[in-house]
Amino acid sequence: MAGGTIDKPLAWRSETGQARARARERAALARCWLRVSLAFGLGLMMLLLAAGEAHAARKAPSYKVEVIAEPRSVRRLLEQHLDISRFATRPDVTDDQFSFLITATPQQVRDLVATQGYFSPLVSTDVRTVNDLRQVTVRVEPGPQTKVTAVDLSFRGAVLTEDPSRENATRFAFSLHEGQPFSQGDWDDAKNASLRELQSRRYLAAKIYHSEALIDPRTHTAKLSVVYDSGPTFTMGELDVQGTKRYPERIVHNVNPISPGDIYDTRTVAELQRQLQNTPYFASVAIDLDNDPTKPLNTPVHVKVSEFPYHSFRGGVGYSTDNGPLVQGGYTYLNTFGAAWPFTIEGRADQTQQYGQVQLSMPPGLHGWTNSVLASYTTTDVSDTRIYSIRGGVQRSRTSQFLDYSYSLLFYDDQLDQNAAPPTRAHALVPGWSWTRRDTDDPLFPRRGNLIHVEAGFAVKGVLADQSFIRGYARGQQYFPIGVDDIVVIRAELGGVFTSGSSSGIPASLLFRAGGSNSVRGYGFQSIGNDVAGSILPTKYLVTSAIEYQHWFSHNWGMATFFDIGTATDTWGEKIFYPGVGVGARWRSPVGPVNLDLAYGIRNNSVRPYITLGIAF
Repeated sequence: MAGGTIDKPLAWRSETGQARARARERAALARCWLRVSLAFGLGLMMLLLAAGEAHAARKAPSYKVEVIAEPRSVRRLLEQHLDISRFATRPDVTDDQFSFLITATPQQVRDLVATQGYFSPLVSTDVRTVNDLRQVTVRVEPGPQTKVTAVDLSFRGAVLTEDPSRENATRFAFSLHEGQPFSQGDWDDAKNASLRELQSRRYLAAKIYHSEALIDPRTHTAKLSVVYDSGPTFTMGELDVQGTKRYPERIVHNVNPISPGDIYDTRTVAELQRQLQNTPYFASVAIDLDNDPTKPLNTPVHVKVSEFPYHSFRGGVGYSTDNGPLVQGGYTYLNTFGAAWPFTIEGRADQTQQYGQVQLSMPPGLHGWTNSVLASYTTTDVSDTRIYSIRGGVQRSRTSQFLDYSYSLLFYDDQLDQNAAPPTRAHALVPGWSWTRRDTDDPLFPRRGNLIHVEAGFAVKGVLADQSFIRGYARGQQYFPIGVDDIVVIRAELGGVFTSGSSSGIPASLLFRAGGSNSVRGYGFQSIGNDVAGSILPTKYLVTSAIEYQHWFSHNWGMATFFDIGTATDTWGEKIFYPGVGVGARWRSPVGPVNLDLAYGIRNNSVRPYITLGIAF
């Protein structure tokens, strides 16, 4: 075996040496840059620390302020609006500025508390330096609050001879009365509220001709006087419509409740706006009228709309204790046949029910009536009972501010599955009618008024129906305010299917069951009915009622106690009532009322929680 070495060429050795030299140069240069970078970073860090300390020093307040005053409303007013308080957090207040603020404080206190009806306050300011920080104490004794001893409201203009009821309504809207404390805010609010009331009907150009508040600081009394000038009666003329590009302008005119020559009324204008927003075409609606008192007759009604596009999609998710998680969605095309006919597909699914519907509607006709054709399929699986329902037909409906009407001719084809017997099927052609009335002081959070819904329908055996029957259903809620913070809510529900045969010949979706968050709390959803081998079958008759007392601790939060009772039965003589009691929390959320309830079902000794959103009606 032989061994040896191989010498690299001379040129190769020379290139390798040069590369090593360049590598050493780069390493030296890198070390130099590293030292420079470290030095620069250390210097920058020191500068930042120094700047931070200087910034923190500059942020230190020049002084502190404490306001001592009763009642608390006066103290808060002074803390928010006194210059000495507002500038306390600023670090750049000079000694001259500080002296000026101290000097101006007593007069500012007098001016501010005067807006609350205190015209003889005692004011003292105390300035001390503690630990190199100036501390300012402002003590205020507001003295007696001024009381209203006289209110004189008078009128001039057409209201004196045309409509005395407007004068009475204006007086009633004036919220500052004899014996009440006087404040500038309450005085302004009372004048503005009463003027808005006068302007709300007939007298669109009404104004305050003269107002005066005579304050006597010695007797702490206020005498108020306001003179209203109603101006002439305004009547409404034709619509001036702007913004209609995709959809015909006649839609606006068809839903218009205003006739030329009608006396101006904000309620009618609001009804026009509501009718337009109830259609699927307009994203926003703005309405105004000219208030020129020299041209009060047939004043044009200016309507400006913003339109939705032809295609729209919507969807949502939610949860309820009755039905569990839910998902829903829909699609609408607003220009079917190129004639603004809305075509809608929508669906909803939760733990107990799956629902889908297809509907084609015509644009609103005269007086806002809408004709449509629809078909739907619903499956319901609750209380060991499964109902499959197909529905289709035609409908004519109208929605207004206070009343909804609907006439329909619908065909029902239902199948009912239960534990103890084979599936049964029933169908019926039902002419129907429904009516809903809303009369509450607030549509979202009512305290006073009522809601009523009524339905009626019938079927004739042999006319696409297995059995003749008459069906009626009614539901109502009444709200009674108790004092300032409390509300009593009474709810009642009645339903009946009147027929000479059994309930098996009637489509199951037209029958009744009870139980759940919006029926009888303390029992499962639709768990009250005809119990056959564990299946809760729907029945001919339904009665439920509830009484609830709500106490509100603040504007948004309250609590409730309630008592519910109800039954669902095929034979009234064999009825069994199911009572429930409970307590709950109430929240006026930004999207509507939220109810959290805990109910006890007395008959079944069961405890159930409930979560509901909105008013079920």
